[in-house]
Amino acid sequence: MLAGVSKDIVDEGSRRARQVADHPWLETLARVGFAASGLIHLALGWIAGRVALGGGGEADTSGAIATVREAPAGPVLLWFCVVGFLALALFQVLEGTVGGGEIGDRVKAVGKGVLYAVLGVISVRFATGGGSSGGGESSADLTQRLMEMPGGRLIVGAVALGVLGVAGYHVYKGLSQKFLEDLAATGGGSLGTGVKVAGTVGYTAKGVALLVVGGLFGLAAWQADPEEAQGLDGALKTLAEQPSGTVLLLAVAVGLALYGVYSLARARYARMD
Repeated sequence: MLAGVSKDIVDEGSRRARQVADHPWLETLARVGFAASGLIHLALGWIAGRVALGGGGEADTSGAIATVREAPAGPVLLWFCVVGFLALALFQVLEGTVGGGEIGDRVKAVGKGVLYAVLGVISVRFATGGGSSGGGESSADLTQRLMEMPGGRLIVGAVALGVLGVAGYHVYKGLSQKFLEDLAATGGGSLGTGVKVAGTVGYTAKGVALLVVGGLFGLAAWQADPEEAQGLDGALKTLAEQPSGTVLLLAVAVGLALYGVYSLARARYARMD
């Protein structure tokens, strides 16, 4: 009998969770999350462009969120990001736990939900007056702690492989235009062409940036030197130090900005079923 009662409770919980996931308000707010991602990537592209031209700035998520906070109406925009990211996180987690589809897609949805939740928490910190940049230093600190664990170099190497895998998928998704599967429409005409170009270049550029991040983590594991591990800011600045680095980083900066444009279009045209 207890087993039957427990099953009824689980079924009722799943039903209510499904109702929340299908609620029009949650879908609307989740679309705001895509727009917030677009805003952050536009800021990230702007910072990367400044770094390429010899300016300062932290070219990572925290730096981009800080840039949004300093913009006109910045606090309002940040709370816009908070609501959007947290709603999108909830939507993705519910899709992964009570939605249909293959197990791989459901696991990926939960992973995205966790990522958006982290972005929401970071945005809350900046919106309430806290927050700081310095992603490269925090990456080195995290790598140092991982290195001190049993099998630490293997763990850092696994992180590198994971980042490289995500990077490769971004490049593939961009060049193959697989991102179009995430859209219910593209707007058609010149707008549709613009969305396709923005998605193709944006995903590819983001993948290239993540390839550098993964490579640096791999180098840290190989040399047992946590200082080699860098976040996105360190990766982009490392890219700028290479031959023709200014041109390469400017190209990545434009690509990141175009990913932001694509995300803004996704807020309107995303497939939410």
